[in-house]
Amino acid sequence: MTTPPEAEVDAALGSAPVSFTALSGGQIGTVYRARLADGRRVVAKVGETPLDLEGWMLRFLASHSDLPVPAVHHASSDLLVIEYVDGETSHDAAVARDAADRLAALHDRQASSYGFERDTVVGPVHQPNPWTDSWVAFYRDHRLRQVLSAREFAPETRERVEAVCADLDGLLAEPDSPSLIHGDVWTTNVLSRDGRVTAFLDPAVYYAHPEIELAYIDWTGTFGEAFFERYREHRGIEPGFFEHRRYVYRLYPLLIHVSLFGGQYHDALDRTLDRLGY
Repeated sequence: MTTPPEAEVDAALGSAPVSFTALSGGQIGTVYRARLADGRRVVAKVGETPLDLEGWMLRFLASHSDLPVPAVHHASSDLLVIEYVDGETSHDAAVARDAADRLAALHDRQASSYGFERDTVVGPVHQPNPWTDSWVAFYRDHRLRQVLSAREFAPETRERVEAVCADLDGLLAEPDSPSLIHGDVWTTNVLSRDGRVTAFLDPAVYYAHPEIELAYIDWTGTFGEAFFERYREHRGIEPGFFEHRRYVYRLYPLLIHVSLFGGQYHDALDRTLDRLGY
């Protein structure tokens, strides 16, 4: 984007920003809070990721679930403008329970196969979503092996993850049915106020085993035990998840973070593979 983002917002919405402030917290892209001349408060995001897809996913969640998401005012490949939603990114036990209520309801929305009607992204990483009858096959081929083939990794890392893939039928179980997931629930993608979630941001949606969502929340530390206790009341959590399977699901975000950021994530990936015995 060569045009100043303020001018892009004006052109897209027909109302010029009277204030325009950069926000912290975005790892991918640049995010601004703006107040427009017509009184609207919005958030504008610019970057190299396909922002039209992010806008499409927010609209999908708004029309196919009760998950609170910001309204989308404009979505193009390099500019996303959404409703400004008031909220904080530090979450207490009350917020964790409310998030569990809302995500359990989201996971109740089901499909006949795993995948999605279109490919999506998580950050800058492409997520292929071909409809697949087996969850284990989907996670192996379109998550673990996909990121291995698309990003750079040390040969030893590839060998260890491929060994996990070869054993995946014995490490994971097939759920009763595919569930719609948000796909990227971590602290800065959740806004809350007065004990309730006001918005979930930056989705990476598809139909999956809901355990992959729980494992990501566990890995990021977004919510504590209050979340999992409340979620159990709605949908249950099968034995073996905390002991073993969460670490299998942790491999996917760790591989992404190693490829994007390196550093401490190399050690975390090695520790997770060690814990799994690979």
